[in-house]
Amino acid sequence: MNNKNNFTRENIADFLHIEFGLTKKDCMIFVNDIIDIIIEGLKVHGYVKIHNFGSFKIKRKKSRIGRNPKTKKTVMINERNVVTFKPSKSILQYINKVNES
Repeated sequence: MNNKNNFTRENIADFLHIEFGLTKKDCMIFVNDIIDIIIEGLKVHGYVKIHNFGSFKIKRKKSRIGRNPKTKKTVMINERNVVTFKPSKSILQYINKVNES
């Protein structure tokens, strides 16, 4: 992994390559296709649920006044869409079990 400990598309493709013996190129295509399907689902339906994993949802954030922490200058933050993720109960249970160990 890179220095910020981000889990990248390439990390997922490498895992698939090692685990299933597919070519790295095919694994990268597969990972990109899955992400593209999720993005398209969000565009069309505004919501994507993956059983036993979680749900992605588009939420509308209202415009608001913000502040630049460096300059302390007040700025207007425009209304925008954001993607939220809510993990499934099974993912939360797994994470909590891992943290208890």
